[in-house]
Amino acid sequence: MFIKELQLVNFRNYENLYITLSKGVNVFCGDNAQGKTNILEALYFCSLGKSHRTTKDKELIQWGKDNAYVKLNVERKPLDKKIEVKIFKQCKKGVSINSINIKKLSDLIGVLNVVMFSPEDLKIVKDSPSHRRKFIDMELCKLSKKYFYNLSQYKKVLEERNAALKKLKGESSILDIYDEQLSNLGSEIIKARLNYIEMLNEYGKKIHKDISRDKEVIHFDYISSLKKLEDLNVIENEFLNLLRKNRKKDIDSKVTSVGPHRDEFSIEINGVDTRSYGSQGQQRTSVLTIKFASLEIIKKVTNEYPILLLDDVLSELDLNRQRYILGSINKVQTLITCTGIMDINKQIGTNSRIFKVSEGKVEEMSK
Repeated sequence: MFIKELQLVNFRNYENLYITLSKGVNVFCGDNAQGKTNILEALYFCSLGKSHRTTKDKELIQWGKDNAYVKLNVERKPLDKKIEVKIFKQCKKGVSINSINIKKLSDLIGVLNVVMFSPEDLKIVKDSPSHRRKFIDMELCKLSKKYFYNLSQYKKVLEERNAALKKLKGESSILDIYDEQLSNLGSEIIKARLNYIEMLNEYGKKIHKDISRDKEVIHFDYISSLKKLEDLNVIENEFLNLLRKNRKKDIDSKVTSVGPHRDEFSIEINGVDTRSYGSQGQQRTSVLTIKFASLEIIKKVTNEYPILLLDDVLSELDLNRQRYILGSINKVQTLITCTGIMDINKQIGTNSRIFKVSEGKVEEMSK
């Protein structure tokens, strides 16, 4: 899978941009606030139907304009794809694949897979469990429309159950219905997450050893409200029993206290929790490991590598980690943003293109 062409019209600070990309490494260099990240944001938007920087689509439209347009031509097996997105100030966005309008954003997921690595990804390691849940849910949604559906339905039922809890004065049979629905959907979510963590360990351990030069061993562990996760066949019943056991507590607190919406995963290096006790270097390496493991997981499931987006991350890493990244991206199409090309230019190889970005203008540079 790789992107052949990109066109932006009135998207962020781009009035009209058309570029063709290398199958290998594409470097976008320039000063800050020139529009480098906007290019990666457009690709991310075409992958998932939303921005990684804002929840308001209208912010993607150039100031003073009424709409924006993004088009990608993607080469992939078995058929090439043309993704077009129209963003309007006054109404919902429109998305089409090969000139056919899609009715649901879930139809877009999987057409273009990307893995994005930005400085903000440190939140996966350092911040609250919600960031780790968001990461694993996003990755699984890319890989499975069934997971996307189960997660959407789970959130809907959870919202309804919490609303019912707020109105209850005591026990109610309505909770029995919600509990059965939650346990059914939630058990499928937990099973999928457990499988993903297993793959994260499978690929992450080797990647982390390579980055740390055999000095560190990384391990990921799923942390759940449920205690017996070894037997996948009993997860649904255990979840249902746990909901019933915690019902009085939920009625008193007016919120559902257990379930995958409270779960997360831990990251340990050499047996020590990285979030609480890891150095900044170890935390950065953990994120790097997670992102490169994600590439391999997507390749395993879809039989194609995704597009790798590296947004101003090289300057945040030491020389050893920079070398690992630049030495590992030869098998995937990569887009890198940076402020200078002195170090990159020596390591990206011949199958690459370098672009200078300045005030919403992109010009290819000679290497």
